[in-house]
Amino acid sequence: MRVQSLTLAAAASAALLASAPVVLSMTSTTGRPESPVEPVREGSVRAADLLAKLDGCTAVSHGRYRSDDGTRADIPVCGTRDAVFWTADMDIDCDGRAGPLCNSRTDPLFSGTTAFQQPDGRYLSAETLPYIVVPAPSDIWNYRDHGIGPGSVAAVIYQDRVQYAVVGDVGPQDIIGEASYATAAGLGVRPDPRGGGTPSGVTYLVFKDARVSPIQDHGAAVAEGERLARKLLGDG
Repeated sequence: MRVQSLTLAAAASAALLASAPVVLSMTSTTGRPESPVEPVREGSVRAADLLAKLDGCTAVSHGRYRSDDGTRADIPVCGTRDAVFWTADMDIDCDGRAGPLCNSRTDPLFSGTTAFQQPDGRYLSAETLPYIVVPAPSDIWNYRDHGIGPGSVAAVIYQDRVQYAVVGDVGPQDIIGEASYATAAGLGVRPDPRGGGTPSGVTYLVFKDARVSPIQDHGAAVAEGERLARKLLGDG
């Protein structure tokens, strides 16, 4: 069950041109967003290599998170010297600027805001920008204490794919495992906010003290994510 994300920002200012979509998508005659035509592969770092490097968990959270409202709290946030990570489900965040795929018709929990904004004051676009959602700071874990904030670079790993993204929204204090429509589509996960996502097997890797600006510059996130992933593997 998806829980609506928290928001921290005020109303958006004058609009500029939107970022181009990173995947090709289609909408059914019912108005519901469907799976992407073809996921986009990014970079050359292999998912299996990253997962092997992240084998085992040194918990940095002081408790564990739920994957969904009402489920057991059994997901820790783990840490290395240069990154934090967790393995959970993926719920679909379709919040932010409305578009043909993310709006109040396609998503019953749609919010026109995201916790973080672009420099021009506009909220992020879930359908065009790969981003992940971090839990709101609490006694369980505070992402800010680990050099993480708006625009922090992440690598999202699912099966044999790696999708680079940024930290773009904040969710409930006790739930973890949510990413934007574009993140899901890039990984080949069904991005429909009303029934898409996947129940398990997604690893969210967030690099400490590594942010891109402007936050919507996905090309910069890919380049920095690839560099940091290679460094983590000892190749950089």
